[in-house]
Amino acid sequence: MPDLWLPGAERHPLSDTAPTDTQYAPRVIWHITWDKNGTAAKPADLVPFDQLVRYFTGAGSGMAPHLLWDPFTGRTAQFYPATSRSKSVVDSAGGTRTNRTGRVCLQVETLFFPYCRVNGRSYATVRNTPAKGLDKILAWARSWGVPDTWPMGSPTWSANRSERTWETRGGHYGHSQVPENQHTDPGPMPKWSGTTAYVPPPFPAGLTPGKSNPSAKPLQKALRAAGFLNITDADLSDAYGPRTQTAVGRFFDAHPQFRDQGKPHDVAIGPHGWTYLFTLAYGHK
Repeated sequence: MPDLWLPGAERHPLSDTAPTDTQYAPRVIWHITWDKNGTAAKPADLVPFDQLVRYFTGAGSGMAPHLLWDPFTGRTAQFYPATSRSKSVVDSAGGTRTNRTGRVCLQVETLFFPYCRVNGRSYATVRNTPAKGLDKILAWARSWGVPDTWPMGSPTWSANRSERTWETRGGHYGHSQVPENQHTDPGPMPKWSGTTAYVPPPFPAGLTPGKSNPSAKPLQKALRAAGFLNITDADLSDAYGPRTQTAVGRFFDAHPQFRDQGKPHDVAIGPHGWTYLFTLAYGHK
């Protein structure tokens, strides 16, 4: 069995452990502590690590993650064992049990806020930090079966959520990608080694509902792989017909931010939706 505790992490066990929903694939949720609001013009000093440890073992225990990670020093503290849920995301009654989804649902609070100042230097995103100790966290996550992928794409500062993806794909998620939550963190994350970026096919010219196009068949395969189209190989065709349009409509229902990239009245997929759909379908492999 993999280690319940990250090797080398300081241990601050909280007693209110609870099991995860193990029928789902393993995953990691990434957060930032966002203790202050710095700006490019007025950065602010990073909050001390020990202050956050005291918070998560005291008044903030109801929001404690598995790990607190300092990307500037590599220091880590752990509050729950891997197989317990932690409490850093909103988990509404009756919906997806967001804190429990997966064989493991490891939550990492990164000690960071935008334009934090460390040793006189300002850092806009976690991607800009030294990311010390990240390799150990990733190795630990891999030991629990978490793949080195972002099923909803690498995080940005915008929210992007799909409950279907959350429930069916293991991997790494930003807080901004977890159902029932409204946060936009962690923002851009480091690009770690061991991950091969998936490159979707370029958006094809002339892909129009009601017309034949060789790219209709790859579109149908991607819709099938992402769970929006129930079709056999024998039914694949170059026709962008009603069945494909209905499946694209389902994709838009799950990801409405892409609907305006095409033509909503005839359910055409646009270039941004195309890229996201193919990444959703195949980027986890």
